[in-house]
Amino acid sequence: MNKLNTENNDIIVQLADTSHLPFVQTILTTIEEAAKIRGTGIAKRSPEYIQQKIKESKAIIALKGEEFAGFCYIETWGNKKFVANSGLIVVDKFRGHGLAKRIKQKAFQISRERYPDAKIFGLTTGLAVMKINSELGYRPVTFSELTNDEAFWKGCQSCVNYDILQRTGRKHCLCTGMLYDPAWQENNGSEKKTRKNKMWKLIQVMGEWMSPKILLQKQQKEKE
Repeated sequence: MNKLNTENNDIIVQLADTSHLPFVQTILTTIEEAAKIRGTGIAKRSPEYIQQKIKESKAIIALKGEEFAGFCYIETWGNKKFVANSGLIVVDKFRGHGLAKRIKQKAFQISRERYPDAKIFGLTTGLAVMKINSELGYRPVTFSELTNDEAFWKGCQSCVNYDILQRTGRKHCLCTGMLYDPAWQENNGSEKKTRKNKMWKLIQVMGEWMSPKILLQKQQKEKE
């Protein structure tokens, strides 16, 4: 086992509380830097918003001792009929060793416990997140199947790709919509295997489609 794997085993993934409020600015800075590196959208949030999520016990934080390692928060929409696990971020030095999956699993677990009848959804451009979501039982869906709560979609305004969402009438963007519906029943193992295979095919297609599209978008912006 290499050193980084050993270090990641020492990282604690937990429900954030008020003792973690001093990490708010670090969280926001990490999210902003990740958005710049990816060249894709991450909706911005204010310090007050992140503080609120922590105070409401709706945030997951990962720490290695006193060092910040990762974060995610829980949002409810449409009178708590929909739940989103948003703002997933992992510090660069801790990436690639399963920490994002641990954070998502914790957020998903708490969401299911608190809102057992709610549909859990997310928007992502990341293939790694799509894989994690698929393993948790999410399925790719059209945006029309997600919450119609205007407050949620308003949050996309701070994303660099918001103009795409507007131009398509909120039908398409660079993000893929994914949804977990507790009403879905897995009838047997073969159905689950079939769905998993379909998801893997989608991830493969997205991997081939995303890179050139993002590159083209950057090139177009540079010409403007």
